[in-house]
Amino acid sequence: MDKPSGKQDGIAVSARIRARIENANRRYHANDNISAFIEPGELEALLDEVAGKMQDVLESLVIDVKKDHNTRDTARRVAKMYLNEVFRGRYVSQPPVTEFPNAEYLNELMIVGPITVRSACSHHLCPIMGRLWIGLLPNEHSNLIGLSKYSRLAEWIMSRPQIQEEAIAQVADLLMNKVAPDGLAVVMEADHFCMHWRGVKDNATKMVNSVMRGAFLKNATLRREFLSLVNLKD
Repeated sequence: MDKPSGKQDGIAVSARIRARIENANRRYHANDNISAFIEPGELEALLDEVAGKMQDVLESLVIDVKKDHNTRDTARRVAKMYLNEVFRGRYVSQPPVTEFPNAEYLNELMIVGPITVRSACSHHLCPIMGRLWIGLLPNEHSNLIGLSKYSRLAEWIMSRPQIQEEAIAQVADLLMNKVAPDGLAVVMEADHFCMHWRGVKDNATKMVNSVMRGAFLKNATLRREFLSLVNLKD
């Protein structure tokens, strides 16, 4: 496979994108979204650049990518997987979400879940596979969104290199801004393949954590009601 340069005027597309971000004094951590700094056509060029560098990685691992029919096109497949699927939430803008007024003045606990979530540990890029529950206490001024939109927004956040603690905080921040409820709770349970697949190789350990905002922080009864309705044993 030929290694595409992905360069324009001798400058790699990744360098052009990085320069825009740094000139705007914005950060570009692994779990940040950088779509605002990517111009039309650049994502395709970035894929070419990543494929070329992934080819170098395979060659440095002493894999014969020319004669081995199984790995001949692996570099490009991996590049497409990262940019278009596994890390897609870094490179595309937030999915559109239609918001509806709370016409009936709903003010009771709402729970959405379990939402299946998939991510990759930002330490080793190993899979994180888990479930997410969202609890909302709306008020008369809250914006209600469709059920499927919770899954779409969670996927947008999770399809980036993440650590679980930061991932659900990002989900909570996004939903607090979108829905503006009196309270919000997020619980996530996940398997981390950086433990299953490497290191201690412990297949049984899961991580469960939560983020509570607003009324869920102040009202212990509400918090207990939410947690009692979230069944982690299924």
